[in-house]
Amino acid sequence: MLQAFLNIFRIPDLRNKVLFTLGMLAVYRIGFWIPLPGVDQSELQDFMLRQVQDGGAAGRMAQFVAIFSGGSFSQSTIFGLGVMPYISAAIIFQLVASVSTTLKRLQREGPTGRQKIQEWTRYATVGLCVVQAFGWLVFITGSNLVYPEWANNPLWWVSSITAMTAGTVFLMWLGEQIDRFGIGNGVSLIITAGILTGMPGAVQWVAANFDPADTDKMGWMGVLLLTGGFVFVIAGAILITVAQRRIPVQQAKHTRGRRVFGGQRSYLPLRVNHGGVMPLIFASSLMIFPSVAFGYFADSAAQAGAALWWVNTARWMAENFQIGEYPYVVIEVALIFFFSYFWTTVQFNPEDMSKQLRDSGTFIPGIRPGPRTEEYLNTVMERVTYVGAAFLCVVAVIPIVVFRAFNVPFFVAAFLGGTGLLIVVSVGLDLIQRIEASLLMRNYAGFLGGNTEGKGPRIRGPRSM
Repeated sequence: MLQAFLNIFRIPDLRNKVLFTLGMLAVYRIGFWIPLPGVDQSELQDFMLRQVQDGGAAGRMAQFVAIFSGGSFSQSTIFGLGVMPYISAAIIFQLVASVSTTLKRLQREGPTGRQKIQEWTRYATVGLCVVQAFGWLVFITGSNLVYPEWANNPLWWVSSITAMTAGTVFLMWLGEQIDRFGIGNGVSLIITAGILTGMPGAVQWVAANFDPADTDKMGWMGVLLLTGGFVFVIAGAILITVAQRRIPVQQAKHTRGRRVFGGQRSYLPLRVNHGGVMPLIFASSLMIFPSVAFGYFADSAAQAGAALWWVNTARWMAENFQIGEYPYVVIEVALIFFFSYFWTTVQFNPEDMSKQLRDSGTFIPGIRPGPRTEEYLNTVMERVTYVGAAFLCVVAVIPIVVFRAFNVPFFVAAFLGGTGLLIVVSVGLDLIQRIEASLLMRNYAGFLGGNTEGKGPRIRGPRSM
């Protein structure tokens, strides 16, 4: 492993890409600390800290933004929105492309059509930035987290919305520069960097609450359980991310003259977790709103003098939709299964795949080409998706169990599962595979083996006659 890291810096092109990527991530972290004017940062940080420790909806929203976007609402900065508007716009266009004939036609045009869709995605990103920035400013002004002399100033509203929109557009540009001149997916690396910045705080909490002599604090057994759970969940996440259901396929033989072509046997890989982290992201984001909505209804009904049964019902719903409660867990699991099948339906089309196999002269042994192949692929994908969705449910529930049963703060338990861990694992595997491919292409030892000498290819001189 050490030799593989050393080989990275022996190749000038790969070394420059890695250093450029690290430099862009450093620029992102520097801009992350530029605050918005007029916001009481100390009050905002204390407010969000209380929400996170109590598992409140605002705290979960802040953590969701930090996980999904690389930004943070606990520090109202110019990068507070992160890249979430850009990702939201990309997801919207991806979903619309499954039903829109215009977008389907553009996708079939190749790079030109995809470039046009990318341009529309950027315009949609700016619009989403304005909406989300306005909503965030309304929330912090309503929570008395903005200085009074700034809250009623229209110029402050315009400048703050413009600054947060410009911050997201800059991060979008930063990710594209990493794609062009660096290594790895730029937007994904920005999100991963934002997630990993929370790990020192989790380690610091464990160290501050570790005292074997005090029964009210964490002892050796608690630390070992947290460490073991962290390693176990990461290993399981890696396993389910790379897991495939390989369907054997065979190419038909073609006879031309005296020669026989084709007949090779291969396999069709179907990912077990085909939806990736998207089902978990959708389910987690939707589960933020019920507790907020029912709490607002309960407070409004109590102030308006509504019937007591209605106020008590709304309060009961608000309490039972808090993180860790039984209705919360049951509905989140149901949403994960629903979005897993929904996202697989959007991404995977058995009819198109069966046509591609038939047109290329490839078939599944024992299955007739055409509708029978489509039906078989659909059946296999339904069973595989069930396994992948069940794993996502386990990953989503583990932090909740640790948070509720062991009295560990949610921002610490989140590193034992959830969306953030899956994103880090997926992006890390993708980055390692790209570096591995660059090393092996130049005949250097990679992370998974290869040329153990760690030397580049030998260049032979011309033969002497």
